[in-house]
Amino acid sequence: MSTFLFDKIIFGPVNSRRLGVSLGINLLPTDRKICSFNCIYCECGLNPSQNNSKSKLPTRNEVAVKLKLKLKEMQSEGVLPDVITFAGNGEPTLHPEFAGIIDDTVTIRNEHCPKARIAVLSNASRLHKEDVFSALLKIDDNIQKLDSGLIETIQTLDRPNYPMKLNDVVTQLKRFNGQVIIQTMFIKGDIEGTHIDNTTEENIAPWLELLKIIKPGQVMIYTIERDTPFDSLHKVSLEELQTIATRVRAAGFDVAVSG
Repeated sequence: MSTFLFDKIIFGPVNSRRLGVSLGINLLPTDRKICSFNCIYCECGLNPSQNNSKSKLPTRNEVAVKLKLKLKEMQSEGVLPDVITFAGNGEPTLHPEFAGIIDDTVTIRNEHCPKARIAVLSNASRLHKEDVFSALLKIDDNIQKLDSGLIETIQTLDRPNYPMKLNDVVTQLKRFNGQVIIQTMFIKGDIEGTHIDNTTEENIAPWLELLKIIKPGQVMIYTIERDTPFDSLHKVSLEELQTIATRVRAAGFDVAVSG
């Protein structure tokens, strides 16, 4: 299937299934994806095989200036975002000025749209960086990925490009003391001769146990909606998602479901 890249630093607003009217911030280049994961379902496509030395990250000042301009424009139109969301062409916490950009965004939000939330969509790969961890405690919706309770499934679905240790990630997520939302993509299909289905009991049971350790404030479960790099991937039905959600609620967690 075809995929796409965000071609601006500030994009949208868009209507998000999970977040409402969302104004996006892309901290990665506008011409290529940069990510510590290479998820098989990513709407931005797979990571490029070669580095493009001409690609540049936006500066902290560029992000602040463009965010102010966009919010002033939206104010003049009488429409403000429900949420300002860090997403875009890869993992936002990879930006070397991520912590400072979060500080700027909080200040700008408070000035122009104080009712809006600030959200970060992250794959939890940079939580060992104290500046990143501290910055995430300053936002409203700290949304971190956990696609299975099995490292083998995560390696198949998310393809981390570093030696990921699941126990270390869980330890970092637990440090948020509930000030974290766990986001899980459920998906089925076949890829490169391997069958994929993280809705199985083999995946769900240990995933639930990890949630009990992390104790997130909310769990978001969803499935693919947009194009992915592989035609062989399929949505999980809303009925199946609701069945999983019932088990999560029974474990004591608030759940949001997007089919």
